[in-house]
Amino acid sequence: QGQLVESGGGLVQAGGSLRLTCVASGSIFSINAMGWYRQAPGKQRELVATVTTGGTTNYADSVKGRSTISRDNAENLVYLQMNNLKPEDTAVYYCNAVTEFYPYEYWGQGTQVTVSS
Repeated sequence: QGQLVESGGGLVQAGGSLRLTCVASGSIFSINAMGWYRQAPGKQRELVATVTTGGTTNYADSVKGRSTISRDNAENLVYLQMNNLKPEDTAVYYCNAVTEFYPYEYWGQGTQVTVSS
C-alpha cells in the first residue's frame, strides 16, 4: 500500500519559517499533482498550495508571497517552504497526491504547525 509521510512541522514564533516535506512511498505511481492542505481547529480543510508534474503551481491567497511549493518528481517528494509565519497559519498540514489510477487520491496523516504570537 502506498502512503504519504509528512515531516517538518513544529512550533515557531510569528515571523519565523518552516519547511514541510512529504514523501510518497510504497505503491504510489503516476502522480499528477501533489500539494498541501491545512485544517485549523473548528474549520474545514483548505488548500494551501499544489504543484503539478509539469511544475505549475497554485497558492491560496492567504499564503501567496510567503510560501513556496516545490517538487522532486523522481523521488516523489514535495516541499512547502513557509516564511513570515503568522498565528493564523496554525493548523494541521496534510500532504495530498492525485494519481492517474485508482485510488486517484492519497492523504498523509498530517503534521502540526503552531505559530505563537
